[in-house]
Amino acid sequence: MARIEVKQYDDATGRLKEIYDDLIKSRGKLADVHTIQSLRPESIVAHMDLYMEIMYSKSELSRAEREMIAVVVSKGNECIYCQTHHAQALNAYWKDDQKTEKLKTDFRQVNLTDKEMKLCEYAHIITKNPGSAEQQDYTGPLKEIGLSDSAILDATLVIAYFNFVNRIVLSLGVHLEKDEGSGYKY
Repeated sequence: MARIEVKQYDDATGRLKEIYDDLIKSRGKLADVHTIQSLRPESIVAHMDLYMEIMYSKSELSRAEREMIAVVVSKGNECIYCQTHHAQALNAYWKDDQKTEKLKTDFRQVNLTDKEMKLCEYAHIITKNPGSAEQQDYTGPLKEIGLSDSAILDATLVIAYFNFVNRIVLSLGVHLEKDEGSGYKY
């Protein structure tokens, strides 16, 4: 149960209704992570613009790698909502339920490529101990495996974005929808 007022689709009017309709058209359905921002409709638009830029724009990181990072960050923050949604998105690429479920438990127990493991380690440390990055450069292992500065920026943006969204979800009481996130366009 949300901890603040939420305007549901049936109660939406004006600009909020337009935004909801656009989300349904583009994403396949309306998620609770969107409706939690219903008191500030334009924040939903800004949020989705940021999400689309970080998760879908051209990058050296694949969509699967970005979804994998999202799951690792959400696991680190104990955000079941985002873990579930983004594990489903990741599995649309991996097509391996067992591997995806293992990632949600502990990425270290998953058979990952060296690049995937380094991205997961980076996501984990930056999520769990962000202040330590002030004294230690955690980008070194990413550079050693050949990631460009642009790819490292992209990974960092995914990590930062999901730390941001996890905090919205956790603080405002966003819970999984009844269908647990199925029906989205990935």
